[in-house]
Amino acid sequence: MRIAISGSHSLGKSTVVHDWVTAHPEYRREEEPYRALGLHGPYEIRFRDESTRLHNGLQLYYCIARVQRHATSDATVIFDRAPVDYLAYSQFTAECGTTDIDDAFVESMVPAVRESLDRLDILAFVPESKEWPVEMEDDGIRPVDLGYRDRVDAIFKQIYREGRFGVMPADDPPLLVELSGPRSRRLEQLEAAIARRKRG
Repeated sequence: MRIAISGSHSLGKSTVVHDWVTAHPEYRREEEPYRALGLHGPYEIRFRDESTRLHNGLQLYYCIARVQRHATSDATVIFDRAPVDYLAYSQFTAECGTTDIDDAFVESMVPAVRESLDRLDILAFVPESKEWPVEMEDDGIRPVDLGYRDRVDAIFKQIYREGRFGVMPADDPPLLVELSGPRSRRLEQLEAAIARRKRG
């Protein structure tokens, strides 16, 4: 089962991945591209209105390469972030109009993102929710700008709930689910999604 956890930052995605792997040690965890390339890697990757085509392109194609690495249906892996995430973050920067990222660049990413999604079984979106708020954690890594998180979350909701960019492949798309509530409920929702996917 190939699972990707998607959504804006500081909403509990990495916690879902951690909890899932703890409960299911047979799953391989694929780290968030920023941590692999920027935090623990050779690139200085910037966020918000400072992201560039290089920054987001590196993360996108690293993420796609990891998805392709586990392309066989018998893979057992969970990804911290999905290729879709770099569309949402790039759209935010395009709206700022401060770097070389513009609407045309965002649109140019769509075909590669769409093609990669047919190699996932489940795409689990973690939205921001007033019913279950998540405090912004200042860990020295992630941006602590609430407005930034809120706007990126709104773009994710347009993508997943309204079909913006048309990212889902026409043939054999991943099962799209939303995860909400306390940590235990999110795992239960993911378990239920796997059961649904297996049933076809």
